Amino acid sequence: MSITATESSIEAPAETTIAAPAAKDGGSAARQTFLPLILDVAVPMGSYYLLKSGFGMSTMAALGWSSVVPAMRTVWGVVRERTFNGLAALILFVNVVGLLLSLVAGDPRLMLAKDSGVSSVVGIGILVSVMLGKPMMTAGLKPFITKGDAAKTAAWERLLSGSERFRKFERTFSLVWGVALFGECLARIVGAYTLPIDTMVWLGTVVMVATIALAMVVSGGLAAGPMEKMLEDELADQAR
Repeated sequence: MSITATESSIEAPAETTIAAPAAKDGGSAARQTFLPLILDVAVPMGSYYLLKSGFGMSTMAALGWSSVVPAMRTVWGVVRERTFNGLAALILFVNVVGLLLSLVAGDPRLMLAKDSGVSSVVGIGILVSVMLGKPMMTAGLKPFITKGDAAKTAAWERLLSGSERFRKFERTFSLVWGVALFGECLARIVGAYTLPIDTMVWLGTVVMVATIALAMVVSGGLAAGPMEKMLEDELADQAR
């Protein structure tokens, strides 16, 4: 009995030592996956609405201050890391366009049409990123599929480097969003100059929400769903 007790006391700490690094690695992978998305998208957007609605700043002031983080991230990537942070640069460019559009005044139809300017900038930026071979929407797609899991993240990287089919789905996801947002811009501009102003005041929001919902469904069916299935198959193959 004394031997059994001694063996148990030796084995127990070993199990604890093995489990701890796994949990730590998982947490580190989650932070590494989600941190760029938080800094490049959530912080600028959240700070804009907080400064505008919470602190009562003007649109121009809120856009200006909310551009600080994406501006710093863009410059830091180019100067320090020798890389171009496309997502941060896009958010910065959108804010600059918003600042310029906020100066537009006068004709009510022009005021309605300018609201679609941000969508067009984002849509064009995403389409250009696809043509350059660096799909911008991957920054949001990857955390959605891998969920910060270290094994899924590793499987993602393997597929991205070794599977043309996987890369095609990656491009398709961004392509759907780029086309959808650019199409939404065109629809709102046409509506601003062909429909009654009172109708477009509420219809513009409906078009925007419907576009986002449609893009989510189509991109999920054409790209995100198949990519998630390939990821599961890759994990199953590695487990054999």
